[in-house]
Amino acid sequence: MPSWDDTGQVIEPHRGLQVSERPDSHRKNRPSALRYPSLPYVLPFTVFLVLLVGHQYLELGSWQYPARAAIIALLLIVFSRHVLDFRLSQPVASLGTGVAVFIIWILPDLLWSGYRDHWLFQNGITGTITSSIADHHRMDGWVLFFRSVLAVLIVPVVEELFWRAWLMRWLIKPQFETLKLGTYSAMAFWVTALMFASEHGPYWDVGLLAGIIYNWWMVRTRSLADCILAHACTNACLSFYVIFAGKWEYWL
Repeated sequence: MPSWDDTGQVIEPHRGLQVSERPDSHRKNRPSALRYPSLPYVLPFTVFLVLLVGHQYLELGSWQYPARAAIIALLLIVFSRHVLDFRLSQPVASLGTGVAVFIIWILPDLLWSGYRDHWLFQNGITGTITSSIADHHRMDGWVLFFRSVLAVLIVPVVEELFWRAWLMRWLIKPQFETLKLGTYSAMAFWVTALMFASEHGPYWDVGLLAGIIYNWWMVRTRSLADCILAHACTNACLSFYVIFAGKWEYWL
């Protein structure tokens, strides 16, 4: 009978020759991110959603935003840093894409008064429009700064990792890491866009258009960095608009 040494190598009896590896040695010693390739893409997004829903039950006051930003940033550093690539291929066009999505996002409400009050947008399924920023926090620079940090620096990374870098590929093939970023499948493209829309509740209509554009940009650029930049630009414009135009309803 063969025996194994501490490194998982088979030692041939009486000869001390290493001839093969123990079948499960590598699997047991592989880092979690390699054993579970979806983890770096899914974990930060999952925790982000839990914190988004759970903050209303926690009495953290103005500390909720720096706390959420710190927790998600730590998860990205620990679990996702090896899948993040910030090398841009089309930075100017990515910024332009982000601005275009911002305009699409606010345009219906600018064109039609009461547009968002229709039952198609606020109902028992999509929810109602309620700002996450309490009235007494709307003039608090600390709160506005960290809420903007979440929107501009954290959310684009978390969401692009999940929606465009993971889900669009995973829907095509569960062994998604064998596919290049931006690999196209009509089913994956539209399911991802629809699910992205559902995440945005009463803004599902513009969320759908945004999801289509971001998906298209991933297919076109095959670049996670460019999609993150476009998304960050959209959120930066929206944050500026929310704060300086007092449109708090856009921060759900």
